[in-house]
Amino acid sequence: MSPSPSVITLTANPSLDRTLALPRPLERGGVVRLGASSTEPGGKGVNVSRALAAAGTDVLSVLPAADDDPIVGALRTRGLALTTVPVSAPVRTNYTLAEPDGTTTKLNEPGMALDEDTREALAAALHRHAAGARWVVLSGSLPPGTPLDWYATLVVSLRDTGARIAVDTSEAPLQALLATGPAAAPDLLKPNAEELAQLAGVPEADVLADPDVALTAVRTLHERGVAQVLLTLGADGAVLSTAEGLWSAAPPPVAVRSTVGAGDCSLAGYLLADLAGAAPAERLRNSVAYGAASASLPGSAVPTPAQVDGAAVRVTAGFAGTSSTHTVPAAGRSVR
Repeated sequence: MSPSPSVITLTANPSLDRTLALPRPLERGGVVRLGASSTEPGGKGVNVSRALAAAGTDVLSVLPAADDDPIVGALRTRGLALTTVPVSAPVRTNYTLAEPDGTTTKLNEPGMALDEDTREALAAALHRHAAGARWVVLSGSLPPGTPLDWYATLVVSLRDTGARIAVDTSEAPLQALLATGPAAAPDLLKPNAEELAQLAGVPEADVLADPDVALTAVRTLHERGVAQVLLTLGADGAVLSTAEGLWSAAPPPVAVRSTVGAGDCSLAGYLLADLAGAAPAERLRNSVAYGAASASLPGSAVPTPAQVDGAAVRVTAGFAGTSSTHTVPAAGRSVR
């Protein structure tokens, strides 16, 4: 029997991500002659898997898709290990309109509804492969009609596998996850500023402008049972809060080409560092370095370790913008 992969990802609502390059800012009602376009297999869990695989990590993607679906062929061509549960409809297509200055506009299809049998088959596949894995990642939106507390149900069901669980979702599924109680709290939660604001019931602008508001919201997540909170802040970097302490990180300046998948690559960078046994500050450094590298690439491309520069990320102990911070020296270029 072959050993379990280090990481298992679930993408319940996968997609083909079609990036359309605009030659100038979008003008509604006009005619646009597109530049180079690309299509990548996507969905948040798939993006995490692609970034981990590019770094040589043994990762398995679990997703609903027919064996002849284009996303399955695309992932196999890229050498990714898959477990699929067959469905009758093709995977959705998401469109990204990419402007020359890095502005992206997302047009996401809803995806197909999954019946109860399909959801049970996905849960069974996830549980079967999670035994012996170090991390299980539940990422992205839920398909139409899926119970909003499905991620919470999965977290509870995966506890006996021994794998740690990371969740990256938003809106109602995120609210339901935290409302279920400590039994459904993941080991790692990766909200962005908008999602943290939703959980805290405050405007997103307050989270971005006032460290005290953000810290209060993060502490609330710990009180609900979440062990590690990785708060991603886009161009402002990220914050990591664990029982060991609090750290902030600022990314290096990059020419942004596309932000699609940057958060997923941030999560992949964090997991890579954790798998390598890195300390919390270095996990955060690698996370921000991966997110920045992703943003510098076109479409939904994921970086290789050679494109990631951890030494260029500035990490401080504490929350940036407060008085009780100090710089944490870089331990190396990146964690692979």
